[in-house]
Amino acid sequence: MKFMLMCCFDEKRWHALSEAERQKIMNDYGEFERKIESAGQRVTSVKLEPVAAAATVRAKSSKVVSTDGPFAETKEQLGGVHLIECRDIDEAISIAARIPTLAAGGVVEVRPVQSMAAN
Repeated sequence: MKFMLMCCFDEKRWHALSEAERQKIMNDYGEFERKIESAGQRVTSVKLEPVAAAATVRAKSSKVVSTDGPFAETKEQLGGVHLIECRDIDEAISIAARIPTLAAGGVVEVRPVQSMAAN
């Protein structure tokens, strides 16, 4: 089964960390990536640019409207995702529990991924 690990963190809190703390977290992420890659569980991972670089697209009165910034006003922002392959949600949760930003206040949402095969 495939699972999406959606990693969220408060960008203001991230910038409040010292450069050394941020660098340690990113080094730990590198190790995390190597481990899930060598275990054959990593499908892909991406780090997102800050929300200031985001745009939101909606349909409003049959017209497409684009606005700057993220879709929702939230405490944490989506910072990156990991698509992983594992037996079940319990294994996916155990992998998510190793995400380095958790110890610094991050949140990881674990969601099963459905295939969107063409009909």
